Amino acid sequence: MSVRRHPLLFATLCFTLGCAGSRPAASPPPAEPGALERVALVHGGAGPWAVAGYRMGDFALQQLGLPRGSFKLEVVHHSPALVQYTCVADGAAAATGASLGKLNLSLVTAPTPEAVATTFRNRATGQSLTLRPSASFVQRFKDVPREKLGAAGREVLTLPDADVFETVAPAP
Repeated sequence: MSVRRHPLLFATLCFTLGCAGSRPAASPPPAEPGALERVALVHGGAGPWAVAGYRMGDFALQQLGLPRGSFKLEVVHHSPALVQYTCVADGAAAATGASLGKLNLSLVTAPTPEAVATTFRNRATGQSLTLRPSASFVQRFKDVPREKLGAAGREVLTLPDADVFETVAPAP
């Protein structure tokens, strides 16, 4: 007997157990195996800001329909020249495979921490997405002591997207 052939039973099971594709928006995405290692390989560590950049880059690839390492991807990170905020660019590079050498990753100096944002663009279609750390992320991880960076990065990997980043609305 196929459960899917009995809609009431299927709906009851989905409601009770949860079904693929029915995860609430607030649930964290499943952690990609090796994500922290990939961030550390590019950045030298996997602190919260670099892991946030990774999460943003991974999300952008999914939204833009591009694979990791695509030359069609362009990443522009806007940030003041302060390590905490520029770490996001390294995390985005770890997730997407964008790099200075491939000429598809760039850093633009922004005047204030409030202006931190990363734009991901599919060069082939022109579609773009701009993300920034969420206010709750900034408040929670602004001044993490050096000895707690690894633990904070692991925590960021498990948080719901909305607790890590938000979409910046395009200018009218």
